Amino acid sequence: MDFVKRYLEDVGRIAEAIDRQAVCRLIDVLAEVRAGGGRLFVIGVGGSAANASHAVNDFRKLTGLEAYTPTDNVSELTARINDEGWETSFVNWLKASRLSARDGVLVFSVGGGDVERKISLNIVRAAEYARSLGARVCGILGRDGGATATVADVFVLVPTVDPAMVTPHAEAFQAVLWHLLVSHPRLRTAPPKWEGLSS
Repeated sequence: MDFVKRYLEDVGRIAEAIDRQAVCRLIDVLAEVRAGGGRLFVIGVGGSAANASHAVNDFRKLTGLEAYTPTDNVSELTARINDEGWETSFVNWLKASRLSARDGVLVFSVGGGDVERKISLNIVRAAEYARSLGARVCGILGRDGGATATVADVFVLVPTVDPAMVTPHAEAFQAVLWHLLVSHPRLRTAPPKWEGLSS
């Protein structure tokens, strides 16, 4: 019971500590990408890859924003990893997608990547590549935002309140925050199924 109580209390503390202005800036960027006819590429690994897939569905269905994630195509992703390497797997996928300055890249990551420690280098290289083209780089990141934070136009940091729970909190709040984004009146163009049903 103590763990349950502490975990849920930490969830409340994180929600209170999230930078509301950063969330609003992220909404602005996504609205600008859509208005400019751009696409949104959502990238993440591990649990963040699963979140990216779900978020792509919501952005497409609820906001009318054309969105994709490389991890939805396991054949292409694993071929690229096998033939070209993990580090360039997302960059080369973005190149094949003809990423341009009109587009946006949204990174979901627990740590944001770390070049020196060689962590999530495929995310870091993708964010750097997007930045080099003038595409908008955004993130929902944990810890200190890592390397992604250094190249992002805007990111929302999921604050660390318990160093032993960084991953579950960061990945859980990715879902909280992207659901906030697709529900925001500035972005949402269609109601979810249950909200669209008459009582």
